Amino acid sequence: MLTSKERAELRSRANTLETTLMVGKGGVTEQVVAEAEAQLTARELVKGRVLEGSLLTAREASDLLCQATGADGVSALGSRFVIYRFSEKCQAERNQVGRARRKETPVSKSDPVRKGLRARRMAAKRQREERNAFFRQKAVEAAIEKRKESKSEE
Repeated sequence: MLTSKERAELRSRANTLETTLMVGKGGVTEQVVAEAEAQLTARELVKGRVLEGSLLTAREASDLLCQATGADGVSALGSRFVIYRFSEKCQAERNQVGRARRKETPVSKSDPVRKGLRARRMAAKRQREERNAFFRQKAVEAAIEKRKESKSEE
């Protein structure tokens, strides 16, 4: 399942893609599924179109192809749709050029936003404690000086 940010990034990448998958009046046939499989393996992101003679909408065709190939639907707009499936082959190619996009999922299930927030709060707390300790020490030193002065006057 894709998050909304991942889906938005994939939609922006799909803008420049050419339409390479056509669904005709026969609907989503075995040949269309086989072609979608081949393209998803080679490219990860496939842009398709439902022709006018088809009885399916772009959303229906996208859902059927996603179900048949194990892909995720990115968008369906008008007669065009975009589907995505992660490909190990494409990941290996990206790793070769040093631009890996897919990161390993963290082992811990801690929320990174809360983790950062907690770290900032702890840093602020430490800073407050250091400041309070400094002023407490200065107050103790001032009290000692005051006592020394009062004893020296007597």
